[in-house]
Amino acid sequence: MSIAEEAGRTAGSKELLRDFTAWSTFSLAFAFISPIVALYSIFSVGLTTVGPGFWWGFPITLAGQMLVALSFAMLVSRLPLEGSVYQWSRHIMGPTYGWFAGWAYIWTLPIAIAAVALGGAGFLAQFLGLDAGSRSTTVILALSLIAFVTLANTFGRKLLKFIIGLCIAAEVVGSIGLGIVLLGLFRVNDLSVLSEGLFDANTGSFLLPPLLFGVAIAGWAFVGFESAGSIAEEVKEPERAVPKAMIYSLLFVSAIVAFSALAFILAIPDLAAVRSGSVLDPVAATIEHHLGAVGLHLMTAVFVVGFIACMVGLQASVSRVIWALAREGELPMAGALSRLAGEDRLPVNAIFASALMSVIFFGLSFTNIYVILLTFTTAGFYISFLFPALAAAYERLTEGAKPSAFHLGALSGIVIVAAALWLIFQTANISWPRNPALPWYENWAVPLVVAVLAILGFIVRAFLAKR
Repeated sequence: MSIAEEAGRTAGSKELLRDFTAWSTFSLAFAFISPIVALYSIFSVGLTTVGPGFWWGFPITLAGQMLVALSFAMLVSRLPLEGSVYQWSRHIMGPTYGWFAGWAYIWTLPIAIAAVALGGAGFLAQFLGLDAGSRSTTVILALSLIAFVTLANTFGRKLLKFIIGLCIAAEVVGSIGLGIVLLGLFRVNDLSVLSEGLFDANTGSFLLPPLLFGVAIAGWAFVGFESAGSIAEEVKEPERAVPKAMIYSLLFVSAIVAFSALAFILAIPDLAAVRSGSVLDPVAATIEHHLGAVGLHLMTAVFVVGFIACMVGLQASVSRVIWALAREGELPMAGALSRLAGEDRLPVNAIFASALMSVIFFGLSFTNIYVILLTFTTAGFYISFLFPALAAAYERLTEGAKPSAFHLGALSGIVIVAAALWLIFQTANISWPRNPALPWYENWAVPLVVAVLAILGFIVRAFLAKR
């Protein structure tokens, strides 16, 4: 059976609409990554842990992630199936390998939704005049954001595209526009500050130098481009449209993030206070210092829109992966999860399931929940990416080149293998315990959560095998 035949074999109520164009596919991937979320989720962590020098993590991480984007572009061009990393892994290495790739991915994205919801809740609390430092307030607002996004995703693709359009408008104002204003009118620091923290032994980290932590935390900013592949069966001419959406979304987002981060670093009025941790929110403090309370209020509203749009993109992507696994009968309650509803034939049950999975992780509220969710989400993406990347590298080394509409000619093999090696390095870099002052369960959060989800995965897989 050909890939095209497999993509179209589900008829009637289980056939997805091809309603996304190349532009709307790019827009979804752009919203999924969201420069606003990519930068403002990690900005204060990077500054207080490393210093302004954490900025160099962006170009280094971009170089590695571009290898991955190019490798995945070749995969999706050959395998334009709903479910991205799950489908690519399954078709190369078999159903069991593919299932665990999908299992890793469908847990990573709900955790990402929870992390983004908490980040957005902080900005929403500021906008509403509530105490952004109150854990109970931020958790309640985060749950409210998840509920709103879940309802929005069930209303149809028109609303999804509208929210994504708002995201792009918010990025123009909140990332590009604000960056131009800060860099052009309110620069107070010299470029030399970008070297601060790179070689400081007192950064709170151990075993690995600060720059590697900058690369690790920048890893959060450059994931999500693969989401274009998660909706491949809903895209017109996906063999050509989806690879372009992946590559261009990564390039545009990375340029905006690096530019905005540079503008903010050079505009911070008191870097020493930020690095000491006495300024809890350097983004808000910098905006208010230069633009006043009214400017901060308006920009906070823009940031909230960006966070909501990112959550919409995340949930749209994970619901399609859940649906793709359920379509193959590879999840409990597969019949319900693979059902499509409404004129737009949306995987509504899978959307609600992803929301429930996100809510589960708020049980970690007794811990430093945001940092844990942020760290594991970043690691989870790279672990999920490793499945198809290793499969593609193995296939290339053992079977040679495979025909695809998008390829890099003689460089294809080098890029595929290099992408796998980069992901191995970055996964270890992100997961490495760095702060001995933290409780052991926070310092080892990534290996612990991976172990729990792996054990749960083996149990679920064994249950499915016995049916």
